[in-house]
Amino acid sequence: MRFKVISSLLAIFMIFATVASAHPGRTDANGGHTCRTNCAKWGLKQGEYHYHNGGSSSSSKSSSSSSSSSGSTKKSNKSSTATQKKATPKPEYTTSSIQVKVNGSKVIFTDSPIVMNNTNLVPLREMAKALKAKTSWDSKTQTITITKDKYKLIFTLGSKKVKVNGKEVTLQAAPKEIKGTTYIPLRVLVEGLGVSLTSSGNTLTVKVKE
Repeated sequence: MRFKVISSLLAIFMIFATVASAHPGRTDANGGHTCRTNCAKWGLKQGEYHYHNGGSSSSSKSSSSSSSSSGSTKKSNKSSTATQKKATPKPEYTTSSIQVKVNGSKVIFTDSPIVMNNTNLVPLREMAKALKAKTSWDSKTQTITITKDKYKLIFTLGSKKVKVNGKEVTLQAAPKEIKGTTYIPLRVLVEGLGVSLTSSGNTLTVKVKE
């Protein structure tokens, strides 16, 4: 008799335990169903499909798929960014097509004039020779002195400041050395030596008084 009572109590306990571990709703052929009642109580969302036999819910599969897709998109974006071409830096100067004439004679430059900051720069050696001007170089101060008669100009490599007959003038482009050739802004050089400069197309004409 006592054994039967104990067996009955165990059976009742098992029934209540099973009820406590489940929640309302019939399962389909796959052993799962869509939650419609007290979903939050069971740790689920309203309308979430889940299994009673330990299978994964549809929402978890969807979340996993979404996460995987997101990761792939991020990798794709990084790859796309890495393959983008870097912007080409603007060149510091370009070759100029100008021609310079002194009293009707074309000046022959060993190296082509250049354009920098919308300013024509010419090789100093040939230009000074054509103007019959003297030049001197001070390596300590990096200065170039150009003289002709009563005129005197003092340039400093890399500096936009130049002394023209004792007065300081600011240039648009500084004197520059390229592969052993020193380039000087043409207009300030010519006008600083008291010479006129006119232009017609790509030809700059310098008239020097003899």
